[in-house]
Amino acid sequence: MFVRMTDEQSTLQGRLARYARVGTAMGGLAARVAGERFLGIKLEREAHAAELREALGGLKGPLMKVAQILSTIPDAIPQEYVQELAQLQADAPSMGWPFVKRRMTAELGADWQTKFQTFEKEAASAASLGQVHRAVHKDGRRLACKLQYPDMQSAVEADLRQLKILFGIYARMDQAIRTDRIHEELGDRLREELDYALEARHMGLYRDMLADVEGVHVPEVVPELSTRRLLTMTWVDGRKIVQFKDAPLEVRNRLALNMFRAWYVPFYEYGVIHGDPHLGNYSVREDHDINLLDFGAIRVFRPAFVKGVIDLYEALRDDDQAKAIHAYESWGFTKLTGELVDVLNIWARFIYAPLLEDRTRAIEETNNGRYGQATAAKVHEALRKVGGVEIPREFVFMDRAAIGLGSVFLHLKAEVNWYRQFHDLIQGFDVDVLAERQTTLLTRNGVPLPR
Repeated sequence: MFVRMTDEQSTLQGRLARYARVGTAMGGLAARVAGERFLGIKLEREAHAAELREALGGLKGPLMKVAQILSTIPDAIPQEYVQELAQLQADAPSMGWPFVKRRMTAELGADWQTKFQTFEKEAASAASLGQVHRAVHKDGRRLACKLQYPDMQSAVEADLRQLKILFGIYARMDQAIRTDRIHEELGDRLREELDYALEARHMGLYRDMLADVEGVHVPEVVPELSTRRLLTMTWVDGRKIVQFKDAPLEVRNRLALNMFRAWYVPFYEYGVIHGDPHLGNYSVREDHDINLLDFGAIRVFRPAFVKGVIDLYEALRDDDQAKAIHAYESWGFTKLTGELVDVLNIWARFIYAPLLEDRTRAIEETNNGRYGQATAAKVHEALRKVGGVEIPREFVFMDRAAIGLGSVFLHLKAEVNWYRQFHDLIQGFDVDVLAERQTTLLTRNGVPLPR
């Protein structure tokens, strides 16, 4: 008897095929690494990285997110692999109407369509973990409904296993960066992104934190139309920031400052950061305010970690190695020697450079891509000489946010006195006050406190 295959069955079969292809690609890489290490056979990383991307290309899943994050950690994996993985399409083809009907029925019941005035069949956008549909609430509000793709939990776990293999292979070639904690952090954050109920609470948290912040807006969750796999929020109009690269400098500066506040007011006042400044996670309104759109990759930090960020800034400014050591220890770095701290400071000076001079300047003076690659290479070589370093978990998304935002500012060619902006944020900083504010706001929004 002929049985029509459902979208979810088809997707599951596709994923099984995907895991086989990825596993084969990883196995091929392992064999080539062994050949390079023990037989002297040259590993053509660029060619194999392209093969790996081809094995993954056009698939929905978390590896593209992982690639974006890894690209901000100097030499966590070879740059050839980062570059190829980063080319995976963020806007993968959307799932069809049969999947949408099944997902909506499973989440809201068989009568789900009666809960909307209208619901568009075609997705407005599609990304790695889910797709968004426009709708109109019964009360007339315009809505965005984000539906999670089928079987994403299995996809995340499978991709994390493959990532661990990739990390293990690279560790055989190079031990400058030890990646165990990086893998743990990526795993926990990606699993959190599958919980749309948690993302809804994150959205409420950001509405609280940014309520009085100029130039930043957060959609409102519609709880009666949201579940763990369906997140419904108010629709906000906006354009992609890439459309403003040729805008007048005044406009580009305004956008940069709005982005700066959107990311760093929550961090320095509440110990919370948006860990993914990807272009699809915000949009620009007609008045050049910013809409924040996605709240899956949110990281809550211990207050001591936030204080460590300020301590390291002061250590670099004052050339105070003892204070730098204390700052790195508060972040979770261990086995710190004077040599290792000197190496870590090379990368830190690259990140902090725009904050160390009291003048209007462009990010690209010291933080352009070419200089960043040269700095990363210098750090990597120096880490190999001092025996390597294990990256603490909390560092991963802090570094991701800093580098990601820097790339936005580079794109805008903004000219801002970053020193003044930073000092305005940290003026009167008190770690105990931050801890109290953090506890109050996170508890009110049902977001777990940092451990």
